[in-house]
Amino acid sequence: MSKRLAEVARKVGVSEATVSRVLNDKPGVSDATRQAVLTALDVLGYERPTKLRGERARLVGLVLPELQNPIFPALAEIIGGGLTQNGYTPLLCTQQNAGGITESDYIDLLLQQQVSGVIFLGGNYSQADAPHEHYDRLRQVNLPTVLVNARIETLDFATVSTDDGAAAEQAILHLHQLGHRRIGMLLGPLDHIPSQRKLAAARPLLERLGAPLGDDMVVRGLYSLESGQAGASRLFAAGATAIVCASDPLALGAVRAARRAGLQVPQDASIVGFDDSALMSCTDPALTTVRQPIESMGRTVIELLLSQIAGTTEAGDELLFEPELVLRSSTGPVAA
Repeated sequence: MSKRLAEVARKVGVSEATVSRVLNDKPGVSDATRQAVLTALDVLGYERPTKLRGERARLVGLVLPELQNPIFPALAEIIGGGLTQNGYTPLLCTQQNAGGITESDYIDLLLQQQVSGVIFLGGNYSQADAPHEHYDRLRQVNLPTVLVNARIETLDFATVSTDDGAAAEQAILHLHQLGHRRIGMLLGPLDHIPSQRKLAAARPLLERLGAPLGDDMVVRGLYSLESGQAGASRLFAAGATAIVCASDPLALGAVRAARRAGLQVPQDASIVGFDDSALMSCTDPALTTVRQPIESMGRTVIELLLSQIAGTTEAGDELLFEPELVLRSSTGPVAA
């Protein structure tokens, strides 16, 4: 018993006396500390006292911003399968069309469900201007947490990301080799960290290549086909002959915009996506895109979460994965 008290106390950062009060359901302990002690019991593999146990499964929250972008269901399938193989049940939480449920609401729900950990496949942590206070609740209870996709610097959770700068450079170099000099960037919102990283890599590279990126060649919007069509229409009107897109749905919208403008892809305009989502080889034309290595990223996410649950590692660093340019039919030489 004393070993258990000491181990839980170290995990939470409280005294053994406080842990004892929680286990004996005594007053004088804040709700946050009580929840932290109970969560520590779960993640360290100790059984709760009968009166505190309740009915629970070995759950892991899997929080997605949406399901319409095919990269998120693909990642969820890989990670969910990995969790199941390791004896955990993924609890899927999606914000889109969820009746106004916020990320903060989901965190409260997951804590109430006494989950063993949580994995975010996108969320407020990737937007500099979004609310971030709710992440503090995860830190307060020392809940194992892994983020997928670039995050703001002030959050120090374990993070797995594709190297967005390398992705932008691969796409730009490919288009430049094809003779394109008016290369547009179709990105996510202004405060979106992955888009900021892509733009930060694109500007100096295009400057070195002698094709500076003007403000008229940068358009931001939402990650949807409709936003891609609207943004690409502006870029084509500004004289872009090629567009680097921050997602595959944006790229498909750009293809639609080209056709509405009477342009053929790739004869008159070249388009590069990002993700290499399912069926991108089956579009018309088949989409040239920068592939995220989601299989290896998903395995790493599972390893990071399980190591936190086991108490062998702590949250902190960001792991960057190298993307891969996949050449298909939506890019070609610049029109003479």
